[in-house]
Parts: sequence; structure tokens; C-alpha cells
Amino acid sequence: MIQFNNVSFGYSKQKLLYANINLELRAGSVYGLLGKNGAGKSTLLKLMAGLVYPQQGKLSVFDADPTKRDPSFMHEVFFIPEEIDTPSIHVLDFGAEHMPFYPKFNNDQFLHYLKEFDIPMTNLNTMSFGQKKKVWIAMGMASNASLIILDEPTNGLDIPSKRMLRKLIATVLNEDTCIIISTHQVKDLDSLIDKIILVDEGEIIVNTDTESITEKLVFKLSPNISTTDQYLYYETSLAGHLIVKERSLEDEATKLDLELFFNAGINNKNGIKQLFN
Repeated sequence: MIQFNNVSFGYSKQKLLYANINLELRAGSVYGLLGKNGAGKSTLLKLMAGLVYPQQGKLSVFDADPTKRDPSFMHEVFFIPEEIDTPSIHVLDFGAEHMPFYPKFNNDQFLHYLKEFDIPMTNLNTMSFGQKKKVWIAMGMASNASLIILDEPTNGLDIPSKRMLRKLIATVLNEDTCIIISTHQVKDLDSLIDKIILVDEGEIIVNTDTESITEKLVFKLSPNISTTDQYLYYETSLAGHLIVKERSLEDEATKLDLELFFNAGINNKNGIKQLFN
């Protein structure tokens, strides 16, 4: 669905944020885009949505060039930014204004999602930030676009709303849909994500599926650190030592700890890259 071929981008010609990156994303998956603050996650999303343009290389989405902003492309992309901006308008009018831009928009779905999120039928300027965020999410899911991009969607959401977000994403995902979620709150969505993209300092560290991670790595809690074992990463917690190590034939599969994997990827970049690239 999405193909980066030697794409370079920077907000100034003197300093590139991404240099000659290659990346492929397929339909039928929920991608988790992980990285530190300022790592370029939002920029990567904007490139996919055609909101910023590559300086070099080729980027295609649905075999189209996002920079051309063709209506056939725009109909299939719904982008929910981290910082949302909403006019002073009734929530139903807000949905009605966006509906013509998305041929597969389902107004009954939109109304249902608003109800599920417990959104008041009132003007947007009377709502809290979290309520406005949920309106955007409801509209994005009701658009039935093939590519739905969410930048830090859980910011501003309470625990019940985060649970509802997971439910909605699972409901709309199908073999023709690609959902990309940029987040630093990995525990909010780790049960939903099935593909991981890890970026750091303008580099794609990992682009793999969660099954491959648990096939190659073991995540453990241990009271002690062994002097004989080779760890990819470990950190100390109140409960003991959280460990990431390469899985051997003797090791049983363990549950993926996405937050621990993220920390391992950032702190032992070369070790993780060698395993997954």
C-alpha cells in the first residue's frame, strides 16, 4: 500500500531529517510507529498523507503520488493529527461538512461512534480537548478510508475512551485497510498493534511484525543479572530486572513487552538492527 524508495526529507536543505529511507507498509495491519519525541514520527506520517513532500526519492501510496493530492488519493486517506483544530460548529454539522470528501463515509456509523464515545450533541467549542479528539476519531473511523493515520490518538483520552478506541480500530480493520498509529504510550495500544516501525535519529531501526519479535526475542523479569548471559538490554525495576535477550532453542516463547522492546531498540540500536534487518 505504501512504498518509500530512497526518500529524503528535511525542513531545511542543510539538515535532513530522513536520508534515503526505504520502507514498505501493507494493507490489513495496524502499524505502531514508535520513536522518541522529536524522532520524526509525525513527519513520516505527514509524508504518507501528502502534507509534506520528499526532497529526493519516490513515495507512492495506492500506487499514487501523494504530492499531487489527486481527489482519488485524498478520498482514501484520513489523517488525525496530534494537535487538533476544530471550528465553532455543531458536532453533526462538523461531520456533514467532511462527509462529501469521503465517498465511503457512513453517517450511521459516525452517529454510533459518537454515542459509544459518549459525545454530547452540542457545539465543538463547548467540548473538552478529549471530547474533540474523540469526535475526530469517530469521523475518521466512519470515513471508511483505506488509510487511517492517527498521531498520538490516546493523548487526552481517559481509560474508558482508550478501551473504546481499541474496539473501534478492531471493528474497522479489514484486509483492504491500513491503520498507522504513532504513539509513545505503547501500553495503551500494544494488544492491537501487529506491525512495529521503530525510528530513531532519522533512521528506520525496525519494520517487522510482532510475531517475528517474539520468535527472536525473550522478555523476562529476573531477580538477578547473570554474568554469563548476553543481554540485548536490561533495566531495573522495583520488581527486579527486566531483560531482553535473543531467544535460544531452549527458551520458551514469552509475551511481547512493547515498551521494553522500544527501550531495547533505542538503547541497543545496532543489536536490534542486526536481528531484524
